[in-house]
Amino acid sequence: MNSKSILLLLTLCAPAVSLAQTHSEAAALTKFEARESHRPAYNPDAPSKFKPSDHVFVQSALAVDFTYRKASVVLPLFRGLDSSGNSVYYILTDASDYDFARTIGINYAPKLRKAAGSPGAQTATIKDGLITFKGKVDFSPVYKVVPGSPNPFPPTVADPGAVADADWSSIVVLPSGIVINAQIVDNKTGTHDRLLNVDIENRTVKLSILDGVEGGKQYFYHLVTDVSASLPSVLEKGVFAPRLAMLPAFGKSKASDDSALLGFSPNANGITTINSGQEQGFAASLANGGIDPINVFPLGPENDNSSDSNNYSPLWDAHISAWTPKAIQEGKVHRILSMDEQKQLIAEGYLTSATGDASSPTNAFVGGLHPSDAIINCPVIAHPELPAR
Repeated sequence: MNSKSILLLLTLCAPAVSLAQTHSEAAALTKFEARESHRPAYNPDAPSKFKPSDHVFVQSALAVDFTYRKASVVLPLFRGLDSSGNSVYYILTDASDYDFARTIGINYAPKLRKAAGSPGAQTATIKDGLITFKGKVDFSPVYKVVPGSPNPFPPTVADPGAVADADWSSIVVLPSGIVINAQIVDNKTGTHDRLLNVDIENRTVKLSILDGVEGGKQYFYHLVTDVSASLPSVLEKGVFAPRLAMLPAFGKSKASDDSALLGFSPNANGITTINSGQEQGFAASLANGGIDPINVFPLGPENDNSSDSNNYSPLWDAHISAWTPKAIQEGKVHRILSMDEQKQLIAEGYLTSATGDASSPTNAFVGGLHPSDAIINCPVIAHPELPAR
């Protein structure tokens, strides 16, 4: 066989090798998790355990509880190793490859591919389903937040309850090139601040999930894992993971953009009166013991859409809105229920950016707000059909 024939053969075989590696990694992870948990591996062809009206996106979830302001999800727990060889326990929620995500029962997030090769991701090795991570997370710090006065936001004290080292990113590139969203929730230093219960023997973890709004509807439940900046990591109760800030690219949210991020909007100064049906924003959360801020999201997972139009990512690029003096004077402040509504309020002069100035870049995807340069990693879990509250 001549050199040209060999080159042609290698070229033709490369996609097949990559595909085989993809299937091998997913199969190894599910097999390893099943062996350690003594639970049957997730079967993507089995009927869903959840009601259609619950709209549960992460189908490998073992249980969800939509109790108002106490919502939670129980997820499979995977064991891995840190760079020192210590066991760590992590969850999987998203993957950049359609077949990989379907096999594991997690969200398909094609935008994560754009994180590969960036300094914001970490590479990992995998052997027989056991992942070894380069970075580490320290859960020993004591979480503390003290609301500001007279305005609750910003807080006067904001200490993260967990801090990642310089090597840690929950955006992990496997040897195949597939990018996964893997968050350590338990290690020898402690547990994640959103962890409610963990069963190491049976490999399950129960985590609190947050309420949000999308498409005019409440209960867009999402799980905050880690955050690129210190203050929002406290407000959202996630791991402070500075490496995430090096992911591409702030203020770029379209599927065609070279960005792994997707714009969304927390609010800074919404109504704080609890149980009014209108409370929303960081001020409301701080004034009421850490209730969910009910952030505004533009879209959710499309796990059956394998096309390039699928724009979902769990890496939410925070564009913080603030009600203007005009809105406050005219009594227009209320709970925003959709990104379309937010855009209209901005156009009418009732909402503006809480961060940035006239020289800062803007993002039309969220109505022209300035990016705050903070990434919140919060995979979407479910969007149940329930009465608004």
